[in-house]
Amino acid sequence: MKIRDILAPESVIMSLKATNKEDAIQEMADLEVETGIVNNEADFIASIWARENESTTGIGDGIAMPHARNESINKARVLFAKSEQGIDYNSLDGQPVYLFFMIAAPAGADNTHLEALAKLSSLLINPDLVSALKKAKTPEEVIALFEEAEEKTDAAKKAENEKPTSDTDQPLIVGVTACINGIAHTYMAQEALIKAGKKRGVEVRIETNGSEGVKDKLTAAEISRAKGVVIASDKKVDMPRFDGKPLVNRPVVDGINKPDEMIDNILNDKASVYHSDGQVSAEEDNTKQSFWGSVYKNLMNGVSHMLPFVIGGGILMAISFIIENYAGGPKSPAFIFLNNAGNMAFAFMVPILSGYIAESIGDLPALMPGFVGGFMATVYSGAYGGAYVANVVTNAKSPAGFLGGLASGFIAGYLVVGLKKLCAKLPKSLEGMKPMLIYPILGLLLIALIMYYIVNPIFSSINFAITNFLNQMGTGNLVVLTTILAAMMSIDMGGPFNKAAYVFASGAFANDPHSTVAAVMMAAVMVGGMVPAFATAIGTTFFKNKFTEDERRAGITNWILGFSFITEGAIPFAAADAKHVIPSCIVGSAVGGALVGFWRIGVPAPHGGLWVSPLANHILLYFVATIVGSIVAGVILGLWKKNIKHHN
Repeated sequence: MKIRDILAPESVIMSLKATNKEDAIQEMADLEVETGIVNNEADFIASIWARENESTTGIGDGIAMPHARNESINKARVLFAKSEQGIDYNSLDGQPVYLFFMIAAPAGADNTHLEALAKLSSLLINPDLVSALKKAKTPEEVIALFEEAEEKTDAAKKAENEKPTSDTDQPLIVGVTACINGIAHTYMAQEALIKAGKKRGVEVRIETNGSEGVKDKLTAAEISRAKGVVIASDKKVDMPRFDGKPLVNRPVVDGINKPDEMIDNILNDKASVYHSDGQVSAEEDNTKQSFWGSVYKNLMNGVSHMLPFVIGGGILMAISFIIENYAGGPKSPAFIFLNNAGNMAFAFMVPILSGYIAESIGDLPALMPGFVGGFMATVYSGAYGGAYVANVVTNAKSPAGFLGGLASGFIAGYLVVGLKKLCAKLPKSLEGMKPMLIYPILGLLLIALIMYYIVNPIFSSINFAITNFLNQMGTGNLVVLTTILAAMMSIDMGGPFNKAAYVFASGAFANDPHSTVAAVMMAAVMVGGMVPAFATAIGTTFFKNKFTEDERRAGITNWILGFSFITEGAIPFAAADAKHVIPSCIVGSAVGGALVGFWRIGVPAPHGGLWVSPLANHILLYFVATIVGSIVAGVILGLWKKNIKHHN
């Protein structure tokens, strides 16, 4: 497939009207809808912004490549747009962007389309092409420039393939490039690194991990012969095979913008040797996340694995309570069965949380100590007078509980990281003993000692104090707490604030599913989480001139998503117009949460939205709090948001 098949005159904007990043994305997305490339603009824009929030696609030198791949895209297409005055796009080099390539790939795009997209992306590292594109006056000229560059590249590759096999004495550098979506940056980095190697008389072999899977996979022989390894990636790649090799590890954009530096670090012996047993090179240290970013990533790894146990177990328990209250009582076989099944899932919750936090920090060797630490947090009461609780399912309520599980996950993870560093200089003959004996035995011993003698005794006091405070909380303090929790659900609609509020409430509920205050907290976060979807549904229904046709269609779906406590239904709207949508939803969620606390509405279920309303102690008021909060948010949004501007 040729580039012309994915780049068409009708998908070219020779002069963008937008003067900022938000309007530029909106203007280009409008054209994608008008030309039939995109069938749901709100979802498409949400995907574009999701990628931008991971890292800017303004790669420098006046170029930006916003891209998305999902079900809202009908066919593969590259939209070209040019800004005469330049737009501040938060580019990596801090310079304005003049050339935009908005890449749209269907979720089921075949390899021929993906290869054409990869080829186009790799051409953009050619400065002559970029310079010519800036001077182009018509869509036809833009396409002609790409076709000319494509022909030259194909001819050069053909000539390269026809050359005799290179001398094995020629220096070889191997590497991997990968980005989150694997549509553009992966292949641009590959091309840039190969060109940087050629300028130095070095053969460079790059494996790509893109949308079409792993391509040009490195062989063991190539890795063995290589002088060093360059990794330009924003996601996890297969690293153990590079053990013992000098290695440079950078973000994928450095492969595009700093390929010469990466290759020179290998050639000039400035790269540190990589060891797969936990040591990292200096370059890897430079690319580590901030401390809090790392904590959040590790915590979310545990939370994401824990949530199915919370939701599945919690909903089955909720159904059992409905049966107990309305259809059979506490001796009903259906109640007993469902309640036991839910309790069994809850018994795994803290060990799963702890285990996968540990695994995120210390990799696979940390998983077992993390599980055991979390398990001890649920079945031991401490070192002083505590005893093993035999019946885990019915008595998994130790004083350490949820907070102890959090602590055990981080402790177990960093314990294993420490063990790896201590064992780094052991003889090679003992390598096989590390994962089979040293890490499991010492990891288990140390986490057991720490949990038994330190964590459980300390967290028993903390847990008791928190539980006592919550249970004795007056109406005024409870209103403040529920207002804050509900408002947090709307701040980022699934991000760190949302997850923190939900984890706090579900943790209290998991510690004691029969706690009245825990049930009120769960009701608050559910009301707060339902408001954004309902607010956008209200806005698109009663303020139609403020939303596009695609947004109005999405708003219909949000009636159901809101009812089901799926906050994410509002994300496309927030991504497209954050400054109006998010504040409106925060205010509405806060109002709903305040009403929950004032009326002390409790819902003993960790999920379900209005579907679990039969469990509420005040069913009607639970609906009223949700409706009032949603109307407040929806009306603010409808009155505040500007009328839409149609693309000309």
